[in-house]
Amino acid sequence: MASTSKRVIWKGAISFGLVHIPIALHSATADQRLDFDWLDKRSMDPIGYKRINKRTGKEVQRENIVKGIAYDDGQYVVLSSEEIGAAYPKITQTIEIESFVAAADIPFVYLERPYYIAPINKAAKVYALLREALHKSGKVGIAKVVIQTKQHLALLAPVGPALVLELLRWGDEVRSWDELELPPIGSKAASLTAREMQMAEQLVAEMSQPWKAENFTDTFKEQILKLVDEKVKAGDTAEVNLVEAETADTSTAKIYDLTEMLQRSLHKGGARPAKPTRTKTGSKTAEKKTLSGKSKPAVKRKSA
Repeated sequence: MASTSKRVIWKGAISFGLVHIPIALHSATADQRLDFDWLDKRSMDPIGYKRINKRTGKEVQRENIVKGIAYDDGQYVVLSSEEIGAAYPKITQTIEIESFVAAADIPFVYLERPYYIAPINKAAKVYALLREALHKSGKVGIAKVVIQTKQHLALLAPVGPALVLELLRWGDEVRSWDELELPPIGSKAASLTAREMQMAEQLVAEMSQPWKAENFTDTFKEQILKLVDEKVKAGDTAEVNLVEAETADTSTAKIYDLTEMLQRSLHKGGARPAKPTRTKTGSKTAEKKTLSGKSKPAVKRKSA
């Protein structure tokens, strides 16, 4: 398991009923895939992509590029930057829970990307309250969150001592299995005998073990890294000028009184929360900012 990242990539609040929980978002995963950069073998300079007209093969300047959506074969609707900008969702710093559902009701195929959530601004108690309520009920929160101007559906779930925000795929992004030739559900419907089921269950039991992520490794990556290490030790290396990524600042959010907000939420049947007062830093009011991760490097990577 990779080490925990303490770098905060976003600050805001979880909202359910009239309760706001100030939180900080941390990446729960570390990208360990191997990326092969394109390099000019004559100078060892990084190679990027040019904007090329696919018909003429000539490079196109940025000011001559527009965005279009295909609606038929060879037919496009061109949209201006202003039209696209107007369609972006409103930027907020709130993970607003819209409902709670049974955790077992959400298929794994909808899960996309996890983030750890940690309490800030003395919100540990109300954070623990939501975590324990979810643990005891077997439920997870379903919310919407805006990340870098893109709206996401998300799942808020307790995992051990932490709350995890898991980005979900939208319903129209998951393919149906209706067109697949799948055997019917149930051993009898699938024409399985009692003996076959008994043997299969026995095999599953014999191969069962506690989950330990460290027991499973990427053998391809291990072999490549071994080869890289051997070349480094042999002095078979090349110097390349790399482009550094940038990071963005984050902001804070405010907590409401826990008991008061719980009472008001119950009395109003989970009504939408009022807007929290923004905190002040020194003499200036803290401004809302979008969730921001790493900037993409200028060097493009060649697909494997």
